[in-house]
Amino acid sequence: MSGGFDGTRYGPSIREYYEDLWERLPDSLQAPLLERRLGFLLASVSAGNRVLDLGCGTGEFTAALADSGARAIGVDVAEAALERARARHPGVRFQLVPFDGALPFEVGAFNLVWASEVIEHVADTARWLSEVRRVLAPGGRLLVTTPAHGRLRVLLGGVERYSEPLGDHLHLYTARSLRVLLGEFGFSPVSVRAVDGPPLLKRSLFAHAVRE
Repeated sequence: MSGGFDGTRYGPSIREYYEDLWERLPDSLQAPLLERRLGFLLASVSAGNRVLDLGCGTGEFTAALADSGARAIGVDVAEAALERARARHPGVRFQLVPFDGALPFEVGAFNLVWASEVIEHVADTARWLSEVRRVLAPGGRLLVTTPAHGRLRVLLGGVERYSEPLGDHLHLYTARSLRVLLGEFGFSPVSVRAVDGPPLLKRSLFAHAVRE
């Protein structure tokens, strides 16, 4: 695995880091922009679609997908997160996946992959996106949300505010850098819009990309 922690030399592995994080997070924690993210997701989903919620956390999006008639499965790298998801949403499919390995799904298994507030945490972005593309059917869609880090926001706040040396946000994205990245991995067309906040200081990016 490239980037991030090396669990064999520097203490806990990344998986242990996220297990511990989910053990400590309060049950009452509310996801940011939940309703807006749900609207963005469900606007692209039809009944019967095969959908992967990649990095599902406590499973709110997976459950909403299932309620909409999609054939959805939520996956995460932390069993502690999945325990919460299963308790909150019985009957919805959830599965543990490796942090840095191949996704346990066949080529072209899904019509849509939803990755909300995930890509900024990924150590090996190239491998992750290659796996996302592999499990998407041709013409399938990738929906991504991630914090926005435009030049003015970083200038005013300082890079340390958004990328702490021991934090779990490993990458900062602008609308342009996210668009270029997805294009380089075989997604076209790609649209990225900035939301939530005043002009030039938007806090979030919503991306819609189609697998070629």
